[in-house]
Amino acid sequence: MPFRSLGLDANILKAVTEAGYTEPTPIQAAAIPQIIEGHDLIGIAQTGTGKTAAFTLPILSRLAASGAGKGGVKRTTRVLVLAPTRELVAQIEENVIAYAKHLPLRIAKIFGGVGERPQIQALRDGADIVIATPGRLIDLMGQRYGDFSKLDHLVLDEADRMLDMGFLPSIKRIINQLPKKRQTLMFSATLSKEIEALTHEFQHAPKTVQIGKRSNPAETVTQFVYEVPKHLKPSLLQHLLKDKAMDMVLVFTRMKHSADRVAKKLEHGGVKCATLHANRSQNQRLKALADFKSGAVRVLVATDIAARGIDVDGISHVVNYDFPMHSEDYVHRIGRTGRAQAIGDALSFVTSEDGAALRSLERFIGRGIVRKRAEGFDYNAEAPPPVPGEKPDRGDRPRGAGGGGGGFRGSSQGQNRGGGGGGQRSGGGGGGGRSGGRY
Repeated sequence: MPFRSLGLDANILKAVTEAGYTEPTPIQAAAIPQIIEGHDLIGIAQTGTGKTAAFTLPILSRLAASGAGKGGVKRTTRVLVLAPTRELVAQIEENVIAYAKHLPLRIAKIFGGVGERPQIQALRDGADIVIATPGRLIDLMGQRYGDFSKLDHLVLDEADRMLDMGFLPSIKRIINQLPKKRQTLMFSATLSKEIEALTHEFQHAPKTVQIGKRSNPAETVTQFVYEVPKHLKPSLLQHLLKDKAMDMVLVFTRMKHSADRVAKKLEHGGVKCATLHANRSQNQRLKALADFKSGAVRVLVATDIAARGIDVDGISHVVNYDFPMHSEDYVHRIGRTGRAQAIGDALSFVTSEDGAALRSLERFIGRGIVRKRAEGFDYNAEAPPPVPGEKPDRGDRPRGAGGGGGGFRGSSQGQNRGGGGGGQRSGGGGGGGRSGGRY
């Protein structure tokens, strides 16, 4: 099915063609006609399947049909997109600019961590499309900046994450100041029952588009578990990175200080890397992403919250250096690879403390994950010496977080599927065997 069959405006089709896209992804094919028709919509699809274009393209098409941005009429905001992190806001803005290149529209991004003045000016000048994090936007709306009186379209992107991050009160305050008559779209990789209940408050007779099972990671991602003593995780990561196929690697840690420590060890071992977490300034975060995209660094070490807006083509591997405490986070993490139906590998380090979390994840996704052992790696080695200047490890778990415990028992599914065989590009080989807060 080509894009031209979806009813998009000619200027949008031209931009899509210039971007190199020929056929829509399943979520785009299902959602775009519904949005063009004016329905409220709940879109559930795995991360990396093209959700941003699924709402951006039809909204831009409707704006084009209405003549938005033309003439001398004072501009008011017609579209508001809310997203949980500044990285995701920046990524959405980048896509909107590309798809709206042939339309006379003004676009503003609003988020914290940077000065308010340019954002205030953008709202004063009038922006047809505003893409924002809820916290900064409610601050500026409280100062009476922005005109949303004629808003036509509201998008809540990564709705589940915004709820997890505590943005619901801000979102409700924002929505209470918007016109009642509007189109409201909610998109997420996983949509919790709590958020589904809120659709009755935010939406009117919404259509639901669901691509795949809501708890499943992208089918193009090959998943492996490496059971390893906690003190050998740094050595195992260095060992796996000897595989040249791991050429663009995103490494997840639970905590900010863990990300810094892992990056320092990798740099000490000759691996070029960058870090992405909440303690980094906005300029530092943008540079880290730019260096990762360009290939200037091979590894990007990130926490979940900071990595929320990473939409980078070509990520070969995602490594869960610290196993996620919440199954939804696992789905979001590994969705950073295998994007837009490309292939990728997800490697998870699991210690004896993570046994319960692993079993919970396998129940959540409805299947076991293949256990692997890295060829040529000494699992009985002592801990490597500390990097010069490295602070002692005081534990990676947030204070009060429950440990996994219980050792490597795992499910029979994991046992049955664990009999070796590499992924498309995964590091290490062979193996198998049995296995038994916010950031």
